Parts: sequence; structure tokens; C-alpha cells
Amino acid sequence: MIQAKRDLLSALGDALRQVAPEAAAAGTLPAPVFEAPKQAAHGDLAVTAAMQLAKPLKKNPRELATALVAALEAQPAVQQWVTLPIEIAGPGFINLRLKPAAKQSVVADVFQAGDQFGWQPANAHKVLVEFVSANPTGPLHVGHGRQGALGDALCNLFETQGQQVTREFYYNDAGVQIATLAASTQARLKGLQPGDADWPESAYNGDYIADIAADFLAKKTVKADDRAFTASGDVNDLDGIRQFAVAYLRHEQDLDLKAFGVRFDNYYLESSLYTSGRVESAVQKLKDAGKTFEEGGALWLRSTDYGDDKDRVMRKSDGGYTYFVPDVAYHIAKWERGFGQCVNIQGSDHHGTIARVRAGLQAAGVGIPQGWPDYVLHKMVTVMKDGEEVKISKRAGSYVTLRDLIEWTSKDAVRFFLISRKADTEFTFDVDLALKQNDENPVFYVQYAHARIHSVRAQYVEKAGGDLGALAQAKLDLLAAPTELALMSKLAEFPDMLTSAALGLAPHDVAFYLRDLASAFHSYYAAERFLVDDVELGRARVALLTATAQVLRSGLALLGVSAPEKM
Repeated sequence: MIQAKRDLLSALGDALRQVAPEAAAAGTLPAPVFEAPKQAAHGDLAVTAAMQLAKPLKKNPRELATALVAALEAQPAVQQWVTLPIEIAGPGFINLRLKPAAKQSVVADVFQAGDQFGWQPANAHKVLVEFVSANPTGPLHVGHGRQGALGDALCNLFETQGQQVTREFYYNDAGVQIATLAASTQARLKGLQPGDADWPESAYNGDYIADIAADFLAKKTVKADDRAFTASGDVNDLDGIRQFAVAYLRHEQDLDLKAFGVRFDNYYLESSLYTSGRVESAVQKLKDAGKTFEEGGALWLRSTDYGDDKDRVMRKSDGGYTYFVPDVAYHIAKWERGFGQCVNIQGSDHHGTIARVRAGLQAAGVGIPQGWPDYVLHKMVTVMKDGEEVKISKRAGSYVTLRDLIEWTSKDAVRFFLISRKADTEFTFDVDLALKQNDENPVFYVQYAHARIHSVRAQYVEKAGGDLGALAQAKLDLLAAPTELALMSKLAEFPDMLTSAALGLAPHDVAFYLRDLASAFHSYYAAERFLVDDVELGRARVALLTATAQVLRSGLALLGVSAPEKM
């Protein structure tokens, strides 16, 4: 079906040029594209070009649609792949119904491409995705988990489009929060605990602080992906306590991310922006560009020149920089490292920083385009367990951790659930639902489809004497049942879905697609038999199931979810 769609897109382009030569000459001809009809009964592919052309050409859209249909029906590719006559609906919609052969060919496409089905050739486009970026002050919480699921899946999607992807983790290894971490650990080392009269009011209260203190006293060495440190055991060594606590929590975060199946190519320290002089360099660029001014003892950025609602303080009267300034320096560094596209995945509480960061990047005059970088902002996650909201983890002291969710359910359930809704919608993680083994649980529903197929394949070999190695030679024209045609149509959507999801920064589309594909399979499973007396029909049906399993497996892999063969 992939070849059929390519042929039909080319035919549509030729037909459009015939119907609207003046638009073609002026370069205003709409690109040849197919849309999915809103209702399956309306066909397999829809064309809306007639309505797009009506206004600029000052013609009736239905008359244009009639002319376009006539031009289409004369195209050899349309005659080969489309059931004629082509239908015109409403004000000028053109609906195409594909012949069974077009749909059946997708099985061969999947067999040929294997786990690369739907992937685009490698290209030179470099993209950096920054996500999780948790400060090393405590265990990862469920919001970090949502970022991890979103970021990793988005990186996987970019890779399907042939892009060169770098996964980056940025964190603050200095500042007030780190000072609080050190002070909290030192208080524990001195025998204090939450609730004591001398316990610092701003201290972190989780049990993990006591664990850090115990290991510091034991003079242990901790190793993280980006650092290692050996404790001195000296209660008064505040700088050593700070460095040990940061390394300890970075190690803990690495363990959580590994358990979650998330990896990073690079770790970037906020402190390096200061030690390397990048912050001062960025500020100087803004000064030199005439985009700053002094007022009230502070240095301001004229961010209103770039659409911000008010000018922003860059350097406070006490000499310290506001938090968006190192962000500007960091993004200039990303640009200078050659990343034409950068995506930041952050909580929705970061919404206010977007305008000022982009304003700073524009004002710096280093060639960064407007609207760069891209942002994916996610809303909070509410955790429900035993019918009640869970707000506190004993280990963290104030929030539910990612490790809690994984231990209560599974890595697969957490990955799938946290990406099963659009990032900008609030999400309730129902632990009880994640443990159910029925159709209500979306990850079980999809994984069960894959396991069911492998059960059929095993029976095909053991009971019917089938040869799995011969499936690629199956007679696909025998696949003509309505549920078969529906399943093949859904398989054929996979490549376009990947491209659309990558362009739209929408990895949740993969989860939506997998549920639809599993539904199409379960309907097929309920409607037809696979171990049939007709050898060729049985081979064709198992070939279709095998192609379906491949696409299910590929889609789940993009989400970081396993595809079990038995459940």
C-alpha cells in the first residue's frame, strides 16, 4: 500500500496541474495530500484540494471537484489502485476507495522492511531533546517520569524520520536548592531529624536525606554517569557534604532512569555556563546589541521588543542573575553546537519563561530563527491507589516518586500510561487500572494483541504444520474479508502516523494508534478462523497476523514498552 499511495500522490499532483494550470504557474497550487475521511464509510482517502482552490480561482468548489475527478480517473495509477467511479461528497470532498490489492500490499511492505517499516532514510538534520533535567535534590517524581516517557518516545520518533538525535539532561548543580540539600544532610549528620526544634525550616524531610548522611559518615564513594565522589566523613565539611549529596542523588536518578528504560547522551551542568564564561558572554551580546538598560540598580532586557508582555530583569540589584539568563546562554550554546532543532520538555509551570528566553535569543543576534527552541509543556500527574489520591511518599517526604509507580505496577505500565494522553492535559495515573488484566487496561489490551498473535503462530506450526518461513510467499489476494481489509488499512497508516507525530511533537499519537491497531486485530480475531483447511488461506491470514505483530512490536518499542509473546 505504501507504493500505491506514492503512485496516487503523484497522480493527484498531475491532475491538480491539469485542472489549475494558472495556480501551478503562479506557484500557488496546493500540495498533493490525502486526508483520512472522518467516517470509514466515506472511503479510504479524501481530497480537499477543490475547496482550497475555489476561492483563489473564483470557481465553484463542486465544479472544480468534478473536473479534478475526471483528471484523476484518467490517471493509470488511479485505474490500478482505486475503485471507480470516484465519489464527490458535500461541497467538494473527493473520496477514494482503494481496491483490495492496494490494501493487501501492505503485508508485503511490512515483511520487506521488518522493524524498519515506516522509517525514513537517514539525513543530516540534527535535533537535541532536553528532558527530565531534574535538579539533584531528591528522588525523581512522577512529573519527571512523564517527561522521561515523553522525551524518550519523541527521540525515538525523530530517529524514525532519519534525524540525528541527541538526548540531553541539564541540571542545576549549584544555587539555593543545592545549598538546602547540603544543609539538610549536615543536619541529619548532627543527629537532627524532621520535627526537632533545631531542624532547618526549609530542609528536605525525606528518608533519603538520612540515607545520604549514613553513607557520608561511612566514607563511601558514589559514582553517577557524570561524576564520582568519596565522602570525607567530616560533619563540618559542608562543601564535601554538598558534593557527596549531589553525586549520591545523581546516582539514584541514574538508577531510576535505567529502571525506566531512559538513557541520555549528554549531561550539561548549569555551573559550567558560569565557569566557561558563557553567561557573561551572553549578557555582553545583549548589551552590545543595545537591548538592555539599567534601572533601579538592575540590568533589564528589552524583551517587549520581541513580543513579551513586559521587560525582564537580567541582573538583580544584588548582582545575581535571574534564572532565565543562564537559559539564554545555554540555548546559544545549543545553537553553536549545530542543532538546527531543539526541543525542551518541561512542566507547564515553565510557560512564563518561553517568551523571555526566545526574546533573549533573538536579541543576542547570533542567527537563531524566531520560535526557536520548541517546547513541549506537560501538566501535572495525579496518582490514585485503592480509590484514593496518593500525595506523599515516605522516601521522598513530600511527593510520589517514579520508583513508587514502577514498584506498584511495572515499567511498561508507567511508560504507556504517562504517554497515553496529550502532554498539555492533566493526567490521573490509576494504579488499580494499571494492574488489571483486561480490556480496560490500555497497555494490557495492546500487549495482549501481540501475545495472542504469537499464540496463533505457535498453533499454526504445531497443529496445522505450517511453515513460518514461507509466509512471505503468501497469496495476499485471498485476504478479502471486511475485518482483514480494515486491519490492513490500519497497518498502512503507520508510516504517515510516525511522520505526523514527529512533526507535531506528539508521541501520544503512537499510543492512540496502537490502541486502534489492537482493536482492529481483536475484531479480526473474533470474526475469522486461522487454522483452516485451505492451506493458502491459512498462510495468508497468518502472514497478516505476523505483519500486525511486527507493527505492534515496533510501536511499543517507540514508547519503551515490551511486546511479550506470552501473557
